[in-house]
Amino acid sequence: MASAAYRRAADILRNRARANRAASRARRAAATAARRVRTGPRSLATHIIATGAPAHVIAGAADALRTQARKAGIRGRATRIRRTLGGHTRRAMTGYRYTTEQVALIVANYKPRKAEYKAIRAALA
Repeated sequence: MASAAYRRAADILRNRARANRAASRARRAAATAARRVRTGPRSLATHIIATGAPAHVIAGAADALRTQARKAGIRGRATRIRRTLGGHTRRAMTGYRYTTEQVALIVANYKPRKAEYKAIRAALA
């Protein structure tokens, strides 16, 4: 039988490995998003992910940039996406993809107040 100390040590190693995998997954997602942003038009959220922003900030910053794009009259390339909303089946919606030049124009008009959003603005500019 395994002793309690052995099980605790095994749990610590298992948790550390789990945390390392999660951190690696996040780094890989940011690197992939950055590569995709460089190669063609992407959603505003993808541009923000490419900056390495924390996950809890991405949706709010994307909404703010979307509002600025609307004010500036910048329309990205329309594309049809399927999105699950409120547990319903995947519904077809229109999404927009923006080039890095368009995002730079949107960010030029964007004046955030929160420190997290200011960091995203600086990274996108």
